[in-house]
Amino acid sequence: MHPTAPPPLACTVRGCARPLTREERRLICAAGHTFDVARSGYISLLQPQDRRSPVPGDSKEAVAARARVLAAGIGGAVIDAIVARVPVTGTTLVAADLGCGSGELLGALAAARDLCGVGIDLSTAAAETAARRYPSLTWIVANADRRLPLLDGSVHLITSVNGRRNVNDCARVLASSGVLIVAVPAPDDLIELRERIQGEGTSRNRADDVVSEHAARFRLVERVSLRSRHRLDGPALRDLLRGTYRGARTSEAARVEALDTLDVTVSSELCVMQPDSVRK
Repeated sequence: MHPTAPPPLACTVRGCARPLTREERRLICAAGHTFDVARSGYISLLQPQDRRSPVPGDSKEAVAARARVLAAGIGGAVIDAIVARVPVTGTTLVAADLGCGSGELLGALAAARDLCGVGIDLSTAAAETAARRYPSLTWIVANADRRLPLLDGSVHLITSVNGRRNVNDCARVLASSGVLIVAVPAPDDLIELRERIQGEGTSRNRADDVVSEHAARFRLVERVSLRSRHRLDGPALRDLLRGTYRGARTSEAARVEALDTLDVTVSSELCVMQPDSVRK
């Protein structure tokens, strides 16, 4: 599906934030700042001040591992639950997926809804994979937990699955009637795998943290728990580690390599929120 309107992108040069327009194989703003479209189709809007390392974001191996996990049907319930909560409207929905990875969520949304979609990830490997898989959508390399490369009030839906967000910037780019959907691991997510590798499975209620962090700008509309059990072999377990926790520590390498078959709980909590106009 091709979007009916260009995505509402904003220039990321410090102090600019002017709208970006498409010209052949580049984006350009009124101040003359330009960004080339890569051969595979993604656009890097990452600025030097937004880099925390020479190679920011997930590695190619971590992106591939996460894609294999989703292809095996692990974590697909989160995608299905998000798609089910996005209404069908008579107009094109502008959606931004923060920490989009290899694009499965935005791709599923585009298949189910009339969508102008923008996926944002810090990893060039992730954006490149997503652009090759879903060329009709827009894929951006940028730091989603800083200033989003989007125009004020231009987005109807923001999604974030196990990623970081800038609460105030989400409120800035989201339309007053828009929706923010955040998915985070539940306290017992991968508890058996974490116990096997680390010797203990520490529980943390991340959904409570999400609600608290967003309370000044958003109101909670719905909170949903999603849980499933899977019997996984060693390669699948190692993919879960690589894709979910960025690999294991060197000190745990022997335990990781020794992984065989294990029953694993996969659980997430979904927080659906809307802007709190009274507090803006």
